[in-house]
Amino acid sequence: MEQHGTKDAPAILLVRGLGSQLIHWPNSLIEGLVEKGFRVVTFDNRDMGLTQKFTEFGVPDIAELETKVAANEPVDVPYTLRNMSDDAIAVLDVCGIDKAHVMGISMGGGIVQHMALDHADRLLSATIVMSSSWAPDLPQAEPEVWELMFSQPASHSREDVIAHTLICDRAFGSPGYPFDLEDRSELIGRAFDRCYNPEGATRQYAAVIASRGRASDLGRIDLPVLVIHGTGDALLPIAHGRDVAARIPGAEFIEIEGMGHDLEGAVPGMIVEHVTRLAQSARN
Repeated sequence: MEQHGTKDAPAILLVRGLGSQLIHWPNSLIEGLVEKGFRVVTFDNRDMGLTQKFTEFGVPDIAELETKVAANEPVDVPYTLRNMSDDAIAVLDVCGIDKAHVMGISMGGGIVQHMALDHADRLLSATIVMSSSWAPDLPQAEPEVWELMFSQPASHSREDVIAHTLICDRAFGSPGYPFDLEDRSELIGRAFDRCYNPEGATRQYAAVIASRGRASDLGRIDLPVLVIHGTGDALLPIAHGRDVAARIPGAEFIEIEGMGHDLEGAVPGMIVEHVTRLAQSARN
């Protein structure tokens, strides 16, 4: 867990997505929020980064889980997004924060949805970025993009992991805001050195699968909510963001032209402005 800004400032908790770590937050996003007067709190989700690993549960069979969920059969997974939302609230407790704004991206956006449903009394506002309700009728990614989600590097060496992750990042990235190859390679290397745990990412994805089927619950959310999605998202097409916003009463929807399934270029600055405006509106 890391904190940025002054402790007496309004807090915003940032929740990462599948298989990522707190170091993946762009510095421009964190610095921008601090400059706007926020106390920024970042943390590693369970099974990733420097947090507890659930290796005793092994690697879930994703195909089997998908089949069971599609058939409305019960599934047995190490944890769910609801458990991960409880983790996020526990981070606020450790920091001594009673109420906070919260923003989550991708899987983190799903965690934020659970926070808004189960812990509304702890949230001032919620921002859901590049995420989904995972309703069954939503469009899927193109097959070649989806296959990359489950592809593996040639080996688990640092060099091969960096090379493979770059291929994935290019496919998931923002066509309007291409990433810097050198900077991205350095970030992937730092993440590998800090914690390389592909089995943890698989368990996190099992949590996403097991948490489907609650799209209709989003109508119970009673908070200031902002949903942000990119027009160039190849992993979760923009219909996913529109669906989330349509299901939450009073939610505002912002689409960013050329943004994909990442936070590159000018995108963090745009998000800072939108989140700041939401926070001001919630305060008023």
